[in-house]
Amino acid sequence: MGKEGFLSPKAIGNRIKAKGLQKLRWYCQMCQKQCRDENGFKCHCMSESHQRQLLLASEDPNKIMDNFSQEFKNDFIELIRRRFGTKRVQNNIVYNEYINDREHVHMNSTQWETLTEFTKWLGKEGFCKVDETPKGWYIQYIDRDPETIRRQEELERKKKQDLDDQERSAKFIEEQVRRGQGGREPEVREYHYFTFNLAKGSCSSADGPSKASVALGPSALKAAGSVKRKDVPSTSETKEKKKKSALDEIMEMEEQKKRSVRADHWLHPGIVIKVVTKRLGEKYHKKKGVVKEVQDKYTAVVKMIDSGDKLKLDQSHLETVIPAPGKRVLILNGVYRDTEALLDSIDERKFSATLTLDSGRMKGRRVDGIAYEDFSKMA
Repeated sequence: MGKEGFLSPKAIGNRIKAKGLQKLRWYCQMCQKQCRDENGFKCHCMSESHQRQLLLASEDPNKIMDNFSQEFKNDFIELIRRRFGTKRVQNNIVYNEYINDREHVHMNSTQWETLTEFTKWLGKEGFCKVDETPKGWYIQYIDRDPETIRRQEELERKKKQDLDDQERSAKFIEEQVRRGQGGREPEVREYHYFTFNLAKGSCSSADGPSKASVALGPSALKAAGSVKRKDVPSTSETKEKKKKSALDEIMEMEEQKKRSVRADHWLHPGIVIKVVTKRLGEKYHKKKGVVKEVQDKYTAVVKMIDSGDKLKLDQSHLETVIPAPGKRVLILNGVYRDTEALLDSIDERKFSATLTLDSGRMKGRRVDGIAYEDFSKMA
């Protein structure tokens, strides 16, 4: 007869069979016991311990359901906060990770009958931001931690301070330009035109006959005829041009500051991407495509390079493609967003690259430390 105990073949076989998820129809939530088949579940329902649990539940069934609902909600929200943070993710992805735990609370023991109903409830209660798309429901966790709220308030205060500094600098520049234009009175030159009477040797003003006639000799007439008017640019005009060029530079710097705020979307038409999701099968997994159209900032219409198929994918299912050095890329995020560049070198330890800008006013500038996810190969 075989050896009985924890290391017996039968015990090991039973643990192997019980490993992983089993059928939900043979799970008892009250006793938190999973049965392997219908016969085992029937025997469990007839057991004394199960009958005692039913008696306890019959005393206050609403309280039991509320406890299971509260536990399910807490575990679900904790998984979103810890695993995905404040990223926008599909509710099915979160639920599939949640049920990987064998000891999780099943939804059929809570007050919600479906995952869609639970998702709507999360949005109504203010735990998450929810939105419905053709691909299903998406949720985004709202972090209400006091430390997080304090950091967000500091960022808002800093952003407001930067805007105030920008407004003050703009007013200062306008004042300087106004002073440069109106500080000095423009020079007004008066030209008097004379008519000469060669016979009498006298001259008169165009405004009227002069009281005193002035006799001009031939040399004076010759000198007067040789005078030519030349337009010489005044120093005020050159200063104004210099100030305008300085103003353009400052405006350009302010524009770069505004663009320095990172965005949570990076899709752009004409870039090469790679499909990283396995939900479409091995046919498209790790395959490259070209973004033909961007919809709602987060969704792209992708044409696969190998098969020519067109897919509609979320940006969370895609990643950028790093080409060989010397190839043309497009910067997708950061200060130089939407700027074309050339890939010079790659730093594999820092997961970044060095680029040379190839468009815009800063063409030819060399930029270091651009992260892999901030640029992609151009089609």
